[in-house]
Amino acid sequence: LIESSLEKDKILANFLLSKLKENENSIRIGITGVPGVGKSTLIESLGMFLINKGKKVAVLAVDPSSKQSGGSILGDKTRMEKLSVNKNAYVRPSPNQGHLGGVAKKTSQSIRCLEEFGYDVIFVETMGVGQAETAVYDMVDIFLVLLLPSGRDELQGIKKGIIELADLIIVNKADGLLLKQAELTKNEYKNASQMISKSRIDLEPRVFTCSSLNNVGLKEIWDFILKFIDQSKKKHIFEENRITQNLKNLWTEVDLILAEYLETVSYTHL
Repeated sequence: LIESSLEKDKILANFLLSKLKENENSIRIGITGVPGVGKSTLIESLGMFLINKGKKVAVLAVDPSSKQSGGSILGDKTRMEKLSVNKNAYVRPSPNQGHLGGVAKKTSQSIRCLEEFGYDVIFVETMGVGQAETAVYDMVDIFLVLLLPSGRDELQGIKKGIIELADLIIVNKADGLLLKQAELTKNEYKNASQMISKSRIDLEPRVFTCSSLNNVGLKEIWDFILKFIDQSKKKHIFEENRITQNLKNLWTEVDLILAEYLETVSYTHL
């Protein structure tokens, strides 16, 4: 209903959203990274780890839409085999429909619906296109950037604008032949941390390694997330952040409505 483009559904969706209450007990986690970095695998491993702790987990996975056909594969459930069939989890792939910023048009509204339905942790997985994926930052409480083990120097990594927004940097695939390289990449980013902007709660961004396949490093990542959220609430940044996000989402909705109206008018005159 929220994602529908039918006019009658939009009216119902707006009525539904007006009835939802704010939920400050949930944790919204944004995850981005280049294609192939292992976002879906990490979400499944971390999601199952949290479900075993008694949490309800939701995933909003965004897929790019084809420029030619307008279609999307929406195959994220196939990469989250355990999570997608678990009764305490919900996985929703959505097309971005040409929307910029790595998220879908109605991602923020979907987050609110999932919170109303009692999900404790909500992952927003971006479509993995690189530096432009900053819109998700304005929808979540903590923003994770996944990296691949690589031989590049730390300055090359710092150039990527997305790193500047990171609350937590994770070098994934730290296993097998890539374990040593992952540690080197982690150290490079740690050494260059003074060149990275501080996180939204004025903490130096942490750098962790993990292996999603072997479930290594998940506890450390979750402990940091809990510490981050706790400090955010103590400093009253959490509430301020949610209020700012609501305002930004409101203006984003206004922009979308105007764009759809202008597009309709243009087609009518043509």
